Formats: sequence, C-alpha cells, structure tokens
Amino acid sequence: MPKPPYGHGWRKLWSPGSASKGRQDWPIAFASQYHAPVRILVADKLADFYLSKLREHGEVDSRPELQGDALTNAIGDATVLVVRSTRVTGATLDAGSRLGLIVRAGAGVNTIDVRAASERGVYVANCPGKNAAAVAELTIGLLISLDRKIGEASTELRNGAWKKAEYGKAHGLCGRVLAVAGLGSIGQLVVSRALALGMCVRGFSRSLDDARAAELGIQRAASLVDLTDGAYALSLHLPLTDGTRGCIGDDVLNGLREGGLLINTARGELLDLEAVRRAVEGRGLRVAADAHTGEPSSGKADFTPPLAKLRGTVCTPHIGASTAQAQEAVAEEAVRIVGAFAAGGSVPNCVNLTVRSPARWQIVVRHHDRVGVLASVLNLLRENEINVQEVDNRIFDGAKAAVCRILLDDRPAEELLVRLQSEDDVLHVELTERS
Repeated sequence: MPKPPYGHGWRKLWSPGSASKGRQDWPIAFASQYHAPVRILVADKLADFYLSKLREHGEVDSRPELQGDALTNAIGDATVLVVRSTRVTGATLDAGSRLGLIVRAGAGVNTIDVRAASERGVYVANCPGKNAAAVAELTIGLLISLDRKIGEASTELRNGAWKKAEYGKAHGLCGRVLAVAGLGSIGQLVVSRALALGMCVRGFSRSLDDARAAELGIQRAASLVDLTDGAYALSLHLPLTDGTRGCIGDDVLNGLREGGLLINTARGELLDLEAVRRAVEGRGLRVAADAHTGEPSSGKADFTPPLAKLRGTVCTPHIGASTAQAQEAVAEEAVRIVGAFAAGGSVPNCVNLTVRSPARWQIVVRHHDRVGVLASVLNLLRENEINVQEVDNRIFDGAKAAVCRILLDDRPAEELLVRLQSEDDVLHVELTERS
C-alpha cells in the first residue's frame, strides 16, 4: 500500500522507529471499519423488551416489515441480521458487505440460503428447542381434534346443526399406536405427552438406537415405512432436507390403518401432496397441518393451502411456535447468540461450521511464545501453496511456550518440514495423517 499524504481524512497510526517500525499509515476510514460498532438489523417482530436487550450489544434497527428486495436494499452495513420467517437470499448476502451473523429466531433454517452464507463466511445460528413445548402442545391438540372431529362438529353446531349421533363416533387415542417421525426436541416432547394419554408410541430417527428408544419408552422403527405399519396416527417432526423433501408418500401412508390420522407441524414440503390426496380419498386418511407448501412469509396474506381443499382436513396458519412462552424463550436465546458474537466469542448453535475438517494432514508445532513465530510458519506454508484449514494455538503455563495444531489440505514435502524445524523459536515439528 503506497504511503498516503497526511492531511484531511488520514491519521498517522504508527511512528517510524517505534515498535511498529515498517508499518504504513492508513486512512481513518479504512482503519475505523475494524472498530465499527455492531449494527443489528431485526427484520421480524421482536418484543420491545428484547430489542432493548439487543441494544446492549450494538446499534439496533427494528424493521419487521422488510421482505425480499426491500431487505436486500436495507441490509447496508448491518453486522447481524435477526429473522423469524423472513427469507434470506444470496442477493441479500451479497448486499451485506459487513454481515457476519444471521440469527434465525426459531429452529428451522430452510428460509435462509445457508450454502451462500457459508461461502461468504457468514455464521448462521438458530434457537433450537426453545419453541419445542409450544409445537408439541399444538401437535397433541391437532391429534385430539382429528380423532374427535372437533373442528367439523364445532362448525356444524355454529351453523345450527346438532349432529351428536354423527360426531359421537370417535375411535379414541388410548392404546392406539402413534408413529413419530423425527425425535429432536419437539418429537421427544410429543412422545412424552402421547405416552401420558396412554398411547403406544413408535419412533423413527436416523440417530435412534434400541437403548435410546428404551429410555424414551417407545418402539424403534428401522425406516419410515416400518414406522407406520399398522399405526393409527403419524406425527411429523423431521427437518426439511434434500433427503426428506416429499418423503411422506404412498409407501409410508399406506401403512396407516384405514381412517388413520396424519399430523404435520414440521414442514409442508415433507409431504407428497398427491399421495396424501390419494390416501384421503381412497383410505379415509384424516389430516391436520400447521405447516404448508408455498405458505406466505408475512403474517397476513390471501392463501389457501392445498390440503385445506381435501375432505375432513384441519389446517392452521403455521402457529405452532406462536405462544408467548415460546417467543420469549426464542428471543432470549437470540439475544444470547448476538451477545456472544459481539463479544468475539464462539457463536452458539451455529449450523454451518463443519463438524470435521476435510483436511488430510496435520502438523503440530511446539514453539516459543514470541512475536512472529506463527507468522513465519504460515508464510512458509503459503509459499509452498499448501492451504491451511484450521489453526489451534494453545499456550503452556507461564506463557513461555505454546503448541499449535495446523490442519492442511496437502502433505508438506520433507524439505518444508526441515525448513519449519529450522525456524527461530520453533522447538519441534511433527506431521501426522488424519484418518
């Protein structure tokens, strides 16, 4: 960088002959971006109390009306973006030059382009489990409503029709088999509530083993098809992924009893809608859904979900997590995440950091804890075109020495290892291959 002239807009940050000898002068505008305050854009409704808590961590701009292009145009120099149902696209990420964190004030992150965020080095965090009780309560409410046909009976009576003979023929839930697909926070709470109703519960999850099933007091199914075999009701609590999209099809639904129940409080896209229609029309399947394919992202809109057009269905407008208790818990967690990010710590509940680096090689460098040691090591790796994927440097008691673990894409040549070992203040270098 060429040395700038002193004058308006410039400041001399280091003096020649000081400990910072050799460093150049930088424009104030350039330097200040590294000390700019955290700017938090809240693009969904959050209670005033929690907005005030967020203000303890930075400047807050609450604009719950932002959607689509309006959000992209407003992102500006925001450091943190907090959303609930608002979609966050690659275009929005491109527009956010300083964006470092997106907080989904809820559990699922399917409304956020997580891949685009990962490519841009932007954290994506969620608030898992904080609204689990609310969703589980609605699930059980929909289950009972379907079995007892509460919605239809209420509508008929409101219209002046007393049909006790027709609506007094419910199957009942005690002793029936409830199939639960997905055993995260919500699924587990649904299990405990269904067991309290006297139901027999069968569960499916990729991570579920026999020991965990025994702890939960349920039967374990090996697949979604096995899950519904002979069951009276199926409750969905799966995340939406490429592997689960449309996974509830004919093979799964045909396992339910004639006149069985399907409850979906997860994601509408889990359903093969044509298969659901066939099961409703051909086998008397009764459906309750709180999540819908193509649902609006705003709180108020004209929308009729496809399932609402089928006979005997019960549909609610994605209100599963919408209790005061749940929203308070989610907001508290969102504030905690932003606070950790603003303090420079690790981001809680981050969903887009790799669990295990794909790096194949590791070098462990024990060195004196002095200025420039690691810089020299990393520079040598760069000169040899070896990509560094992770660096973890730990200091020994007394701060005289340290050990640095460096994960690499490629195997360093023997000559490079010898060169690293010969660096001033490097005590020992060891190379290992990762299994």
